[in-house]
Amino acid sequence: MGDGIGDRVRALLPADRTHREVAASIGMTPDAFSRALNGQRGFSAIELAKVAERLKADVHYLITGEPDPLRLRMVARHDFDQLTGRREVRGADLDKEILEDVALAYRQAATAQLPDSAIPSSVGDACAALGPNFVRPFVDRLASRLDIDVVRLSELSTSYSFTLSGRGVILVPADGNWFRQNWCLAHELGHLVLGHTDPEGTTDSRDAHEAAANAFAAELLLPAQAMKSANWNDLTTADLASRVWDAGVSTEALATRLRSLAISASRLVDEWKNQPTQRLLRSHWAEGPPDDPITRRMDDAATRQFPLALQKAHLALIAQGVLPKATLAWMLAVAESTLEVDEPTRPEPMSADALANALGL
Repeated sequence: MGDGIGDRVRALLPADRTHREVAASIGMTPDAFSRALNGQRGFSAIELAKVAERLKADVHYLITGEPDPLRLRMVARHDFDQLTGRREVRGADLDKEILEDVALAYRQAATAQLPDSAIPSSVGDACAALGPNFVRPFVDRLASRLDIDVVRLSELSTSYSFTLSGRGVILVPADGNWFRQNWCLAHELGHLVLGHTDPEGTTDSRDAHEAAANAFAAELLLPAQAMKSANWNDLTTADLASRVWDAGVSTEALATRLRSLAISASRLVDEWKNQPTQRLLRSHWAEGPPDDPITRRMDDAATRQFPLALQKAHLALIAQGVLPKATLAWMLAVAESTLEVDEPTRPEPMSADALANALGL
């Protein structure tokens, strides 16, 4: 492939449209369009904007041949509808404004130059980087070991992930359902690792991405080797509760993983797979009261969160007078007027008489 704008446009032309049809759709003559493709003339700014819109392409990429570092490339966790057999994000329209606000917070912090995320190249690399027993401190391990941020908001209908200026971000609903949240974190990490960060694509490609992200999450949280080496037949209910707690997954997810790996398991697994995971833990997990770590997990999963690195970036830029306090106040869910942060000292406005004297009037 060539390295000119015309070469990049040519590579994106749809196979089911002639050059004449594409030229007409963007207001160019066939001759002008052909010469632009061949590098014999340039595209004007308006022509290039129309080409990008018509081909659903990124103008920055068409001009430079590189992806726009500030372009939001996002994917969402899709729900599977058993009736239609289709995957969809039912709350996408309501989520859109929230996602744009989060992206704005990162764009505003761009000059603070947050470190690029160290996104692993495989599920094995992810396991090694996160370290043993990562499920309980999952969010902290993502931040401290991979520079991947987690945003938790009650307003979201599902989980999302995106990259912006080299920073990987995972967004999850804050709803107290910690085992679903763990799966969402692992699922979205899978999207980042596998490079599923382009919102465009066919239904088949999105389905393939969702299946691959789910497979990644299953291997991260319930590794096949560990599952196959464990004894799943001689289980007590307390054993089952302990394993669910340690894995940080629901009873349904555990049963599904055992079935997918064709592992023989106690009837207890089937008995509990459609019952609330919290009921199993409250009733049969030996390490529950009086410390009550189950409630702590629920409280953590329900707490609004923005990453500390992003908050510090905003604080620094506010102190320099680069940013107002509004976005940080929104992140912290407090009124802007009550947010006490370092701000540059602003000079007192001059009186009319002082201004006149300064101007020699």
